[in-house]
Amino acid sequence: MNQPTPAIVAQSAVRRLPRWALWLFCLAYVLPGFIGRGPWKREDVAAFGYMAELAGAASDWWHPTLGGLAPEFDALLPYWLGAWAIRLAPDWITPDLAVRLPYIVLLVITLLATWYATYSLARSPLAQPVNFAFGGEAEPTDYARTIADAGVLALIACLGLAQISHETTPALAQLCFTALLFYGVAGLPRKNFQPVLACALGLIGLTLSGAPSMAIALGAGCAVIYLLRARLAPSQDAPRRWQLVLLIGLVAISAVMATQLNLWRWRIDLPLAQVSEWQSLGRLFLWFTWPAWPLALWTLWRWRHQWLHLHFAGRHVWLPLWFALVASVATLTTNAADRSLLLALPALAALAAFALPTLKRSVAALIDWFTLIFFSGCALIIWVVWISLQTGLPAQPARNVARLAPGFLHSFSITSFVIALSATLTWVWLVKWRAGRHRAALWKSLVLPAGGAALCWLLLMTLWLPLLDYARSYAPMVRQAKALLPAQVSCVATLGLSRSQWAALRFFGDLPLKSAESGANCRWLIADGENPSVTAGFRPGQPWRLSAVFSHPANLQEKFLLFERLEK
Repeated sequence: MNQPTPAIVAQSAVRRLPRWALWLFCLAYVLPGFIGRGPWKREDVAAFGYMAELAGAASDWWHPTLGGLAPEFDALLPYWLGAWAIRLAPDWITPDLAVRLPYIVLLVITLLATWYATYSLARSPLAQPVNFAFGGEAEPTDYARTIADAGVLALIACLGLAQISHETTPALAQLCFTALLFYGVAGLPRKNFQPVLACALGLIGLTLSGAPSMAIALGAGCAVIYLLRARLAPSQDAPRRWQLVLLIGLVAISAVMATQLNLWRWRIDLPLAQVSEWQSLGRLFLWFTWPAWPLALWTLWRWRHQWLHLHFAGRHVWLPLWFALVASVATLTTNAADRSLLLALPALAALAAFALPTLKRSVAALIDWFTLIFFSGCALIIWVVWISLQTGLPAQPARNVARLAPGFLHSFSITSFVIALSATLTWVWLVKWRAGRHRAALWKSLVLPAGGAALCWLLLMTLWLPLLDYARSYAPMVRQAKALLPAQVSCVATLGLSRSQWAALRFFGDLPLKSAESGANCRWLIADGENPSVTAGFRPGQPWRLSAVFSHPANLQEKFLLFERLEK
């Protein structure tokens, strides 16, 4: 006999979040971080370098290279998107801004796919709330929309989403296609065309974005879940046979495509048996997925009868759980832990949304108070530091900035100030609204976490953007290199430069770089100064002499060595 659902929801609790408010909220989170900044080190600027090389026809589209180096991640589609954007963009759009335009679309698609995936899962029979004896329970469509709204809010609230989702790297493309695949497999029982198309785009996109193993594991696992569900707990809420066959076929096509394009790479990097490394991974799981993970665990506990006793019948739990498990295993077994864990966020957000119908009022109040104190404190710190930089009062924050980022000159932007002030006043209004008598809406407990995360991200990308640009970009080092080199230089040899360093000097310093081998006749050579072994062979009497050493002002360990060829 089926266990009763733990969700007891009245129609008054499924008040719909206004669409205009949801869209404005999402745009306020998406646009900051893409607009108004330069490429940041390291993955961000390196990815731009590959895109610029492809756009300038200096690299093979099927085998992108940058300074003779292949990408760290064997992705194709993310670099193609940026290169196409550079080629199609008008002249008044700079190349580094042009490559961000398709990535803005990718992040918007991620939010949309998460909404529709959560909505589809909430429409399944076992996810519906209890029917009341005399009526008044939530209508299925209204209930599903409310849960979907909560899913998007939970995704935005995740602390780990902010930075990586605003970089033009393969990680954001993988996140987008993971969310599309999540929507596709969640919507298979309800519709035909859209979920199948989403599955195809998700699997093929993940494969071309450098994650074929994730694509195969996610697609095959979802197919197995549906097959076991149809066998052990048959119901009308199941995909049609041809949909499952097509899903399995798409998985096979993705595997063949990865093989033909040589996208398979052995990247297993098991954590060592060291307490410090496991503590680092534990902290990553703790803060990166906050506040979704405690709500997701609560969902697994409160809905345990639906996913344990019914043998895969509770697809609203099993499907997101599988996505989260695969991404978590990848996090523990690869060296790019944070970028692997990023792919778990849409599924964790969906699981978190299903916790809301079962939360007690005391737990919801605890979430609100913690969120209010945490994000209000963060916003206050951001404002205090900015005011100190502008006025010198209080003096200590400005002195700390001068010590950590020497040479940084702060400026006042009326546009940034107005945007930041408007966002702060909106936060104050949101807190006042939450403190009022608006206890009915299910999504109310995630309004403050999502609003606080969006507020702090927007404040960082407005008030602190000049400081972050100075500290997190190679611009200060590029300016030093330009000042030390002649105005007209035919070529500059490089030695030991990373992909990101090479991209910054080449495309933002406009330096004609060559590798040490091909630039043997160059008069100047720039070498990486972080690793002493790189220049170990440069001894007195050799054809090169050290001309200058220059470091990043915010990180003195990151430095370049400039060599000049001795005249024969």
